[in-house]
Amino acid sequence: MRTNIVIDDDLINEAISLTGIRTKRELVDLALQELVTKRKKKDLFKLAGQIEFREDFNHKEDRVIRQDFD
Repeated sequence: MRTNIVIDDDLINEAISLTGIRTKRELVDLALQELVTKRKKKDLFKLAGQIEFREDFNHKEDRVIRQDFD
């Protein structure tokens, strides 16, 4: 998707010097990826205390059982 945006030049230059990324497109892509990752982690922390953790849960065994039903 092509989009035109106005971005603070000083902020862009600082980000370029911190990351070594050479193009604005790559820089914006990285920034968006990091934002999405950060927000997803934040959403996971909101679940703390709301999910029951079972010490005996075996995800590999569960995966085998599910494949048997397919």
